[in-house]
Amino acid sequence: MRIDTYRVEAGGFCAAKHNRTQGSTTMGATPSSSARRSATDATIRAGVILLTLFVAAVHLSLLFPDPVFILNGLGYLTLLAALYLPISRLAPRRRVVRWALIGYATLTILLWVVMGERTLLGYSTTAGEVALVGLVVLEGRRLRARGDAGGL
Repeated sequence: MRIDTYRVEAGGFCAAKHNRTQGSTTMGATPSSSARRSATDATIRAGVILLTLFVAAVHLSLLFPDPVFILNGLGYLTLLAALYLPISRLAPRRRVVRWALIGYATLTILLWVVMGERTLLGYSTTAGEVALVGLVVLEGRRLRARGDAGGL
C-alpha cells in the first residue's frame, strides 16, 4: 500500500511517498518547486556567463595590442569554459575552478584599484567583476546546500 502526502516546504510543495510493504519514505519535489529552483539556478548561471563575457570583451578590446589585457580577457574565457563546459576531466574539479574564477576577478579588481584608469568604462567593468564574484559565490553556496561537489 502506498500513501502519498504533501506538505509546504520553503515556498513550494514537497511530496512524500510512503511504501508500507517496505516501510520506507521517499521525499521528492513537485514540478513547481523544482522548476522554481532550476529557474533561479539558470538565472544565476546566465548572469555569471553574461558578466564574464562582458568583462572578457572589455579586456580583449581595451588597449588591443597590450598583451596584459588580452591575456586577462583570455583568462576569463578559459575559466568560464572550465566552469560550465561538459568536460568530464574537469567535472570533479569544478570547485577549484570556481575558486580560481573568484580569485582571478578579485585580483583584477585589486589591480584596477592600484593602477587602473578612473573612467566610466573602468568603473563599469569593475562593477561587473564585483557582481561576477557575488554571483559565483552565490551559485557555489547553492550547490553546496544541495550537496553538489562543485559547491563552495
